[in-house]
Amino acid sequence: MKNKRAVQIQIKKEHKESLKAKKRRLEPSLVRNEPTKFERPTILIVCEGENTEPSYFNQFKLSFATIKSVGEGHNTISLVKRAIQLSKERSFDQVWCVFDADPKPDNVKQAPNFNDAIKLANSVGFGVAYSNQAFEYWIILHLNDHQGGGMSRNDYHSKINQLLKPFDLSYDGEGSKIITEEFFELLDGIDLKTNRDRKRLAIERAERNYNLFDHKNPAKEESTTTVFKLVEELLKYI
Repeated sequence: MKNKRAVQIQIKKEHKESLKAKKRRLEPSLVRNEPTKFERPTILIVCEGENTEPSYFNQFKLSFATIKSVGEGHNTISLVKRAIQLSKERSFDQVWCVFDADPKPDNVKQAPNFNDAIKLANSVGFGVAYSNQAFEYWIILHLNDHQGGGMSRNDYHSKINQLLKPFDLSYDGEGSKIITEEFFELLDGIDLKTNRDRKRLAIERAERNYNLFDHKNPAKEESTTTVFKLVEELLKYI
């Protein structure tokens, strides 16, 4: 019996073949149009994490845009300030800041850093893809319909590996924190239970949980992530 991972690969292959066949049917005659110069927009994604987030976003294959994803090791306000600096060094069509809530977002000394970072990024026209508590929550939503509410970041790694076990994959959340090619392929694939794209499921789940709050104090809105907004934007350029 094929394992789930093998089934996933086969479904994805068949899906791609059907898209190619559809494209061929829709292609016009052999009349060749005059070549046009097309300059692809560049999207800068400045990430708090040096491994997880860049290794995830750099695997998006966009046909009509270029991603420049960098892991800076900064967080909240310092990350946004770094993004402002990078945007002045070179022109980008879009700039997004990807960061997590502070370890204790309810701490009165730390919560303003998170909330103010969101305000600062918005004030200069940057997109914000934050996670409360951590980016891995966005990953979980691809594989599990978490309904929001309390979920400690300390449980993220074990939860992810529990969800990956049927696919013979694992996530080194305590070490390299890399989203491998095989891991990304799974996230980019089809959910067998719903026969739907996992990215789309994650977007719907994240947006639903996000809409449970009024966003007056994002530092206390656990579990939420706005990474879905960034991924929705990237999918426009595939």
